[in-house]
Amino acid sequence: MRYPPILGVIRPSFLLLTPICVLLGITVAYASGAPVDWTACTLAMIGAVAAHVSVNALNEYEDFRSGLDLRTARTPFSGGSGTLVADPRLAEAARMIGLGALMLTALCGLILAWRVGWGLLPIVASGLVLVYFYTSKINRNRWLCLVAPGLGFGPLMVVGTYFSVTGTWSGSALLASLVPFFLVSNLLLLNQFPDLEADRSVGRDNLPIGLGLQRSLLVYGLFAVLAFASLGLGVATGLLPPTALIAMTTFPIAVAVYRGVNKTIHAGGPFTSSLVPWLALNVVLCLLTPALFSVGMLPA
Repeated sequence: MRYPPILGVIRPSFLLLTPICVLLGITVAYASGAPVDWTACTLAMIGAVAAHVSVNALNEYEDFRSGLDLRTARTPFSGGSGTLVADPRLAEAARMIGLGALMLTALCGLILAWRVGWGLLPIVASGLVLVYFYTSKINRNRWLCLVAPGLGFGPLMVVGTYFSVTGTWSGSALLASLVPFFLVSNLLLLNQFPDLEADRSVGRDNLPIGLGLQRSLLVYGLFAVLAFASLGLGVATGLLPPTALIAMTTFPIAVAVYRGVNKTIHAGGPFTSSLVPWLALNVVLCLLTPALFSVGMLPA
């Protein structure tokens, strides 16, 4: 699909993750039996997508300004879109898109807080801080860098959506949010593997830089297990319905990704190109699991 070049900075093909995570919050609310405010659902969706657009555009701007984009071996899943490398004149437009989308997120958050309760404000504020400082500050601390993506798409997005449409807090929503928390953290962790040397050159401090690829892969494996364990715990405690276990069917994908990346690390040769199929499969895992989770919540 062709679109204006400037839209490359928002990485349209990656935005699907956001509606899937928001949908998970909505279906958990639906399964709880609480009245669902569909206007709030729409506002939550708009605000969440705007936040994703903002973090992507600001990331493109910051990575271009730092020179990182000029040093990165780009893949379909890492290294940015290359939009600003191809046309540096778009850099300021990218920054304005990022800031404008962030303002839209803040507006949606304030409207939702006014509608359903000011208890939502800490989630909104945390999300805004995470988006604005993700590239410039958070990426310089390996542990914050590891968990920040998962926090954004997991607890902040899923629990925030649940509160937005019901006006209440829920242990079910919190447990459900742990699945995208671990999977999305893993998504960004694995996408950092091809960029290790380029990221190091501009002062970043992520897990592959700090621990090396092999130990970072062990963290990936741990987080994958914890994602599915969270789902199992939710069902075992009765906070989630047994039908949610349909999401467990993607666990073999996580195993395949782990084994494939491990083999690639030890094989030598063209590391980045050999890693791409596993990066792609990891994206499938990250999208399919919460989508199936949402389907499993509907019969409840």
